[in-house]
Amino acid sequence: MKALMFGWEFPPHILGGLGTASFGLTRGMVDCGDMDITFVIPKPWGDEDKSFLKIIGANCTPIAWRDHSEEYVQQRIGYCTEPKEYFHLRNHIYADFNHLGYLNDLGCIEFSGRYPENLLEEINNYSIVAGVIARSDNFDVIHSHDWLTYPAGIHAKKVTGKPLVIHVHATDFDRSRGNVNPTVFGIEKDGMYWADKIITVSEMTRQTVIDKYHIDPRKVITVHNAVEPVSPEIEAIVPIRNTKDKVVTFLGRITMQKGPEYFVEAAHRVLQRTKNVRFVMAGSGDKMNEMIRLASARGIADRFHFTGFLKGKQVYEMLKSSDVYIMPSVSEPFGISPLEAMQVGVPSIISHQSGCAEILTNVIKIDYWDIEAMADAIYSIVTYPAMYEHLKIEGKNEVDQIVWEKAGQKVIDIYKEVLGWR
Repeated sequence: MKALMFGWEFPPHILGGLGTASFGLTRGMVDCGDMDITFVIPKPWGDEDKSFLKIIGANCTPIAWRDHSEEYVQQRIGYCTEPKEYFHLRNHIYADFNHLGYLNDLGCIEFSGRYPENLLEEINNYSIVAGVIARSDNFDVIHSHDWLTYPAGIHAKKVTGKPLVIHVHATDFDRSRGNVNPTVFGIEKDGMYWADKIITVSEMTRQTVIDKYHIDPRKVITVHNAVEPVSPEIEAIVPIRNTKDKVVTFLGRITMQKGPEYFVEAAHRVLQRTKNVRFVMAGSGDKMNEMIRLASARGIADRFHFTGFLKGKQVYEMLKSSDVYIMPSVSEPFGISPLEAMQVGVPSIISHQSGCAEILTNVIKIDYWDIEAMADAIYSIVTYPAMYEHLKIEGKNEVDQIVWEKAGQKVIDIYKEVLGWR
């Protein structure tokens, strides 16, 4: 079976959980056997793992040739990292150039590979390229990851008639705490309308899709995320500890959705009871400066540290150097980071308002707004060795069973359903 997937990011160049989930799921599906995946992203950087799938860059896919000979085009193709078969589209000059972004001399649209200010324009351009790719490839099913790629999936479905599966990693209700952007809502709603099947990463997200977007429940199915096995390189990482104090870590985007202010307030409560704890907020985001000011206002700046954005090996260096990991998210469709912490033996505290709370047992669960309960949980783990050891050992045993192959098989079964295969 062959799937044409549309994503927005792919490791090692990621800015959130979307790329991590896309990588894990695709590899898990391929490990299930008889699965051929072509994964499209706006702009590959050249160091992505292509050992188990084919990666196509929208920025390397010509939608039209402009005033150049065939010989010139063939010479220039050699400078692009993508497979040459995607450059035979010379005759598919169907796009309205008045609605395109900048075209380079090979007739390709430029993409930032990020989340730029003109994001909606890039989403639209991405959907145009998706139509070209869909016309030039053979596949059984289309799979779009998150709202940024829904227009691409819809366009691919319109030009080929192939079934469309969309993967809801989050909704704008999660990102905005209810203050929904009508444009984003419209894109999400349109994707759900055109989809033959909708995959959500948690039952919480499934209910949001049903209730807020008025989608038939029979069309929506939950496939919980999982976690990649710890590699030998990660196993070999030595914790960096410059203090005998206990270390409690928040690791993620410092945005409203992640509840960083509740973490700071809980830290203040803990430090009123003991001084042998340090708190780390690892990440970046629009509320970072506000959190720095809040920590200062609470008088805990000497015990509160900001690392900035971490990636790759740095993430695991931080986790392995921690005694407690906490994710106090206000609305978290799933949340892979607690699973990663548990993999390396770090006891975790998560909010009831996170999708991973549906499948995790050996963690402490609190409501994001309950600062006293959060502080009590932190204090208990750093104070009572028996509790720490139990969560460390049993948490790792539990999360080691949550593998991407199981999620991948569920997605393959969904493909078979929409294709009418038995």
